[in-house]
Order: sequence, then C-alpha cells, then structure tokens
Amino acid sequence: MDKIREIALKTLYKINEQEAYSNIVLKEFLKEKRNKLDDRDVGLISEIVYGVTTWKLTLDEIIKKYSKIRLKKISPWILNILRMGIYQIVFLDKIPKSAAVNESVNLAKRYGHKSSSNFVNAILRKVNDNDYKELFNIKDDVERISKTTSMPIWIVERLLEENTIEQVEEICNASNIRPKVTVRVNRLKIKKEVLERLLKERNIEYTQGTMDDFLILNKVKNIENLDLFKNGYFTVQDEGAGIIALVLDVKEEEKILDACSSPGGKTTYMAELMKNNGEIHAWDLYKHRVGLVEENAERLGINIIKAKCEDASIYKEEYKEKFDKILLDVPCLGIGVLKRKPDIKWKRKEEDIKEITQIQKKILETCSKYLRKGGQLVYSTCSIFKEENEDIIEKFLEKNKEFEYSKIVGENYKYFTKSQKNQAILNLIPNKESDGFFICKLQKK
Repeated sequence: MDKIREIALKTLYKINEQEAYSNIVLKEFLKEKRNKLDDRDVGLISEIVYGVTTWKLTLDEIIKKYSKIRLKKISPWILNILRMGIYQIVFLDKIPKSAAVNESVNLAKRYGHKSSSNFVNAILRKVNDNDYKELFNIKDDVERISKTTSMPIWIVERLLEENTIEQVEEICNASNIRPKVTVRVNRLKIKKEVLERLLKERNIEYTQGTMDDFLILNKVKNIENLDLFKNGYFTVQDEGAGIIALVLDVKEEEKILDACSSPGGKTTYMAELMKNNGEIHAWDLYKHRVGLVEENAERLGINIIKAKCEDASIYKEEYKEKFDKILLDVPCLGIGVLKRKPDIKWKRKEEDIKEITQIQKKILETCSKYLRKGGQLVYSTCSIFKEENEDIIEKFLEKNKEFEYSKIVGENYKYFTKSQKNQAILNLIPNKESDGFFICKLQKK
C-alpha cells in the first residue's frame, strides 16, 4: 500500500466530510507522520491534496464522462480516489499513468467494496489528457470557463458582470497557479543584504520581490522550521497584502488601530515601518486569533502592539477619535486569494455576499468614528467583487460627508494596479505576482 497516497486520501476525506480547511488538516497529518516522511513524500502529498482541492470541479466533470453512477451515489472514499487518480494522470506529467492507476486501485480495495477496485480501474484506464482539452470546446462562455478553470459558475457569472471575458479567464486561471513563497524582511532585526547572505549559506534559492522589503524563496519546504524564521528575520507574506500596510503610510509615534488584525501580517509590518516606535491596537473577535498576533509580534521583536479581543462592529465611546490612522482589512468572501485557499470556492455561496457586506458596512461605520479629525483610514479586502468594495465605500461616503478620498502615493504600487479611481483606490487582480486585493484610502476632513 502506498502510504503517501493514503495520507493524501485521508486528508481529502477529512477536508470534504468535515468541511475543514486543507492547510490546517494537511498540517495536522504531516505533523503526525513527519518522522516517517522525507521532503519528497511531503511534496507529493501536498501536491495531490492542493491539486485535487483546487481542480475538484474539473475532475468531477471527467468522472461524470465515464461513470454510469451519479457522483452523489459514489462513496466519498472512492470519489476522492478517482479524483486523485485523474489529477495525477491529467495534471502531473512526472507520474506514469500505470502508477496512478495501480495505486488508486489498491486504495479502492482497502477503502471500498469488492467491486470498487474494478470500478476505479475501469474509469482511470479510459482517462487521458484529451478529457481536459475537450472542455475548451464548450461554446457557452460561463460553462467553459467554469469547467476549464474549476471555478463555480456563480463566481464566473459575478466576475463577468464586472470584467471582460479575457479578464475573467485571467483571474480564474491565476487562481489555480501554485502560489510563490514570498517573505518580508524584518528590518528591525536584520538588514536585507545580511538575510540574503544567510539564505545563500543555507543553499536556499531566492529572487527579489517587486517591492523593496520582499524576497521570493524557491523550493523551500517547512519554512516555519528554519532558524531564520524562528529568529524573526522574516515573515511569510504576499506582496499584495504588504501593500495594504504601506498604503496607510504609518509614521513613528502615531497611534494606530488595526481592527481585524489576525494573524498579524499587516499589523507587524506597520510596526516595522514605525521602527517599533508608537502604539498599535490590534483587535480580533477570537482569543486564539489574538494569540497569533501576539506570537508573531514576539517572534519579530515587536513590543508596540496591544492585541485584544474586541468586536470591531460594536461601537465603544472610549475609542471615539482616539486614533491617528486606522486599518480595516475586513472579513470578506476571499475570492482574491483562492490560489492559497482553494477551499474557499467550495465553501462560499452566492447568498453569503449579503451577510458579509452587512458586516463590512457595520465595521466601517463603527470604526470610522474612532478616527481623529485629519486622520486617515484604509479599507481593504482580499476579494474582488464591487459589492464588497467600491459599493461599500460609495455608500459610506454618501452618508458620511466628513470623509473623502485620500490620494495613494508610492512607486511600488503601480506594478500591481488594475485601476486607480480618484487615485485613492487600488484594485489588485490575482496574477502570478500577487493575490487579489481591494484597497481604498480615506481621510477625515
């Protein structure tokens, strides 16, 4: 029995049946088996788990082509074995088809009935590259994009309301790219050139990021176990997320509010930009998530962050006009970060938009009252629907005349910009370089 594929199968089963997040479940399984696995094993398990999770819709289309049994009638174990087998045959060139088929059949013998292995064998032997290529011949644009990029139809339809077909295809394709490992240099502890030298000494390949404080690490595994990470010399962060902290343009000795702060990537970046001099109040709804902010701050040698359990949607008089600047990286659907969190597209439903926008409006309305006169506020999401972004801002400005757009300055941002409305809004579309984000800067008159 191939233990590697068995671990991948058990991980996928737990993700689907318990609606758990792939990164958390995979981390648990790998931690449990770490002593018995080498880096190649870990790499293949991760590849299969993330690949099947990302391409689930497309894989199911291929299963439907060859199976006389409806998907809902197939055992969850056997369905995942089929998805794993097809993913390896269609998307992983390095794995021979015979190996993918044989290991899948062996798994089916253990996790199914007597006839299950014959069923799996019959389907997988028919599968080939053309099964995927044929999907590009679908005439209907929405159906074609959905099935070739493994994107739920409702997301494709929403994106087409706001973008051209070419743009939607680009966004959906970018959501399937394996994300780069991008790290932010912690200049409080180390100079960038010194960190680069230490990476070279450890034979870790890297390239320069688009922005000054960022590096892209290549072929690095178990990054949290690196001494350089443990010593707080860098933080793992997408450059798009880093831009959000830069846009707020924090200064030393200012009093800042990060109202939706966990796990603390943007919070700690602001502290580093402030040279650990000032005061940052970091809020989150849940105690364990507040703990993540505190852990990150401690590792990075930051002591100006005051992390606290607080509901950003409920007004408290004690915070009225208390802060010089406020960051609202509000809860959202997360459609801009699907390549990092592919589970999102299967968990989210179109009806979730109404609920999430109500929360976003409430947080913006409440926390805007905590900004002093002349202060600046950044509203951001890792989503790319106007309903969560521009629409929220426009309605807020109509109601709150004391606020206005504030011009975003800085050269780094131009590399990521899709559009720039009033020079106060950045739309970052998902691409090879960055995740998708909406960033808007406002000022209180």
